Amino acid sequence: MTKSNTPVRIEPSRKRVRVYLGGQVVADTLAPLLVWEHPHYPAYYLPVGDINPDHLEATDEIVHSPSRGDARRLTVRAGDRVAEGAALRYDASPVPEINGHIRLDWDAMDAWFEEDEEVFTHPRSPYARVDILPSSRRVRVELDGVTIAETTNARMLFETYLPTRYYIPKPDVRVDLLERSATTTGCPYKGTAEYWSVRVGDTLHQDVAWSYRTPLPESQKIAGLIAFWKNVDIFVDGVRQER
Repeated sequence: MTKSNTPVRIEPSRKRVRVYLGGQVVADTLAPLLVWEHPHYPAYYLPVGDINPDHLEATDEIVHSPSRGDARRLTVRAGDRVAEGAALRYDASPVPEINGHIRLDWDAMDAWFEEDEEVFTHPRSPYARVDILPSSRRVRVELDGVTIAETTNARMLFETYLPTRYYIPKPDVRVDLLERSATTTGCPYKGTAEYWSVRVGDTLHQDVAWSYRTPLPESQKIAGLIAFWKNVDIFVDGVRQER
């Protein structure tokens, strides 16, 4: 962890990290830093020497962070792809550990790998864990007074920092009330989720349910199951859970 007198949390990672753009490797390092720009997950900062300089073009723009100081913005070019302003280089930060490092915008790159496994959405935190456990407890989901799911065969997903999620088999869900949404979200532990809205009476509740059709290997136990979150009441063995 960083020893500087700043609120920025920094830790070295022992993973090999590679970044691809335009079919080319633009970064390949054995010494990435995990930097917690957000409370719950980190970003990768990569040593300047481990990024191919042929892919970097400096701009005149300086970006200021209250915690990390000033960084020069760079454009990344590789193959037929141009990621305008997708890199930040720190050389005079009040956090000395990140000087001589570049932060690449995750979404602007084509692919990120930890060792030989592709990673999605953001780096996986060493302090986050996902446990998926089968449960025979009765789980009931209610929306506007209507029961939309009920089961004694749920998978309970316990994820660091987040409330318990209850994943329910489709035969135990009122799928006749579901309408597919265009919304998707990504998770580095579970993969890409697809969403449904729920229609109760004349009201369509947007993006109430989601499911991982093809989750990442560590989350295979929830493949095809449906979870619910906003606007619903969830009862476990008759006890209403906090929303």
